Amino acid sequence: MSFEATTKADLILYNGRISTLDAAYPEASNIAIGGGRILAVDEGEEYADISTSETKRINLQGRRVIPGLYDSHLHVIRGGLNYNLELRWDGVRSLADALSMLRMQAARTPAPQWVRVVGGWSEFQFKERRLPTLEEINAAAPDTPVFILHLYCQAMLNGAALRAVGYDKNTPNPPGGEIQRDKHGNPAGLLIARPNAAILYATLAKGPRLPLEYQYNSTRHFMRELNRLGLTSVCDAGGGFQNYPDDYAVIDELHKRGELTLRIAYNLFTQNKGGEAADFQRWIGMTRPGHGDDYYRMNGAGEMLVFSAADFEDFLEPRPDLPPMLETDLRGVVSLLAQNRWPFRLHATYDESITRFLNVFEEVNRDVPLQGLHWFFDHCETISDRNIERVRALGGGIAIQHRMAFQGEYFVNRYGAAAAERTPPVRRMLEMGVPVGAGTDATRVANYNPWNSLYWLVTGRTVGGLGLYPEKNCLSRKEALQLYTQGSAWFSRNEEIKGVLKPGQLADLVVLSADYFHVPDEEIKEIQSVLTLLGGRPVWAASDFKDHAPPGLPVMPDWSPVAGFGGYGAPGFSKSGQDARFLRPHDAPGAISGGAASSPPGAGRFWHSGCDCFAF
Repeated sequence: MSFEATTKADLILYNGRISTLDAAYPEASNIAIGGGRILAVDEGEEYADISTSETKRINLQGRRVIPGLYDSHLHVIRGGLNYNLELRWDGVRSLADALSMLRMQAARTPAPQWVRVVGGWSEFQFKERRLPTLEEINAAAPDTPVFILHLYCQAMLNGAALRAVGYDKNTPNPPGGEIQRDKHGNPAGLLIARPNAAILYATLAKGPRLPLEYQYNSTRHFMRELNRLGLTSVCDAGGGFQNYPDDYAVIDELHKRGELTLRIAYNLFTQNKGGEAADFQRWIGMTRPGHGDDYYRMNGAGEMLVFSAADFEDFLEPRPDLPPMLETDLRGVVSLLAQNRWPFRLHATYDESITRFLNVFEEVNRDVPLQGLHWFFDHCETISDRNIERVRALGGGIAIQHRMAFQGEYFVNRYGAAAAERTPPVRRMLEMGVPVGAGTDATRVANYNPWNSLYWLVTGRTVGGLGLYPEKNCLSRKEALQLYTQGSAWFSRNEEIKGVLKPGQLADLVVLSADYFHVPDEEIKEIQSVLTLLGGRPVWAASDFKDHAPPGLPVMPDWSPVAGFGGYGAPGFSKSGQDARFLRPHDAPGAISGGAASSPPGAGRFWHSGCDCFAF
C-alpha cells in the first residue's frame, strides 16, 4: 500500500512484524516514512532516494511494531511541571524497597525541599500488601519533609512536613476532610478525604516549586519517560491548580522551541467554584478548539465543567450525593459550550451522577444539538446500559482508564464482587456502538504506564492480582490496543491522521521490547519501547537501537529523584544504596525557589488556596 506521490522516503524500517491496525492491510514487514508521514507499507523501497543515498534504513530485527500509543486521559501538562520533584513508587514491588528509596532520597534532598510521592501506586502492588506506617516514614526521613499521596483518599506526612506546612492542634478540619490527631489533639500525620480531596491537594500545594527553567527540563523528562513506554499522543484533561493560560506557559514555550516529544491535545478545566461559566466565557474569547497544530492543539473544555458535578471516586467512602444546584450550574455551562461549538469532557464515576448529567445534556440538546461535537464522559465505572444508550444517542463517547486496577479491592469490599464485574462495562460500550478510548488518568491515582492499563483491559486484574471481570468483559489484545490508538484518536477528532499505520497517517510508531501479541499475560506489564518515532523522528531509543537515541538530557536539579531512580519501576534503584548516583553532593540549599509556611494562618483562609479543584 502506498501513496501515488513523488515524495522520497527519509526513513525505511524493514524486517519487522508490523501491526498496522488497518483492516485492509493488517500486517507488514517494512514501512517508508517521509515528511513526517507514512508513505508506504510493504512497498518501502519504491520510495528510497537512490540518487542521493539520503534515505536512512533501520533493520527492525524481527521486532513487533505498533502505532504510537495514545492516552486519552493523562494530566501531562500539570504532571510535567512537577515530575522532577517526585519520587515514584509506581511499579516498585515491595514496601521495603519503597521505604529504602524514601530514606535515600531524603538524605540527598536539600532544605527546604520536600520528598513527594504523588500517587501512581497501591499497597496491593507490594509483596507486603500493606501501607507504610507513619512510624516507618518518620524513621526513613526524620528531618526532611515527606508528603505521600495514596490514591484520592489520604496523604501521609512525617513530622518535618507537618512543621513545614504549619499544621498543629489549632488547625481546623476543612469541609469534607479530616486531620487525624493523637490523644493530645496534635496532628498525627494522616490527612483523610471524606470524601473531598481538597485537604490533600491544598497541602501538596504548600511545597516549594521548581523555578521556570527547571520546569522546562522536568516537562521534557516526563515526556521522554512516556516515550520510553511507547506513548506518542496524549489528551490532557486539565486539572486543579492548572490555570489557563498561566500554567500552560511552559508547554507552550516547549512547543515553540520544537521540543515536544508528544502530541498534546489539551482541555481547559474550570478553576473557580461559582465562577465556572465566567471561566469558560473568558476562554472562549481567548482561544478555540482546534487552535494549534498536529503537535499541540486546544481540544475543548473539561474534565471539570462545574464543581457541583464532581462525583468523587474514593471507594473507601460512600458514594457522594451531588447537590441540588448541579442541574442549573451544568446547564448554563454546557449550553454556553454547545452554542460556541466547544467539545467538552466531564468526569463521571457513578451511574447515579451520569443519569443527572445526561438529563441536562438532553435538555440542552433540544435547543442546541450536541451531535458532531465529540463530547464525552471520563471514567464511567458504574454506568448502566440505559445510560450508555443515551450517550450514543447524543453523539458522545466514553474515555475509560485503569483506575479500578488500583482501587478494585476497595470497590469489592464496599459493593461486592458481582457489582465490580462491569466497572466499567467496556465490552458493552463497544457492543452498543459508543466511541471508546483508553488511558490512565495519571498521575495522582493510577500510574502512567500504558502497559499496566493494557494488561488490565486484557486480563481484568488489578495491580495486586485480584480478578475483577468475567471473560466476557475483558478484551482481546488487539481490541485493547485499538482503544489505545484508533479509539483515543476520536476524542481529539484525529481519526484520519493517527492510530493506524497506513499511507497518509502521521508516522508515529513504536518498536517493542517484546511481542505484545505473544508474551504471557503477566509479561505485558513489562513491555517498553526500544524505538519510539514521532513524525518519523526518534524520541526514544534503547537496546539494539540506542544509536538512534536523541541527545541526552541532564536532570535539573541533580538531586532530583529522577536523577537517582528514574521513572516507572525505579530502574536506577540500587538496593545496596552504594550507587554513586545517590551519594553526590546535592545542589546548594535554595537552588529551587519557594518555601513552606512557618505558621498556620487563620481558619477562614487556611484551606483557601485560590482553587477548590479537589477531585482530579
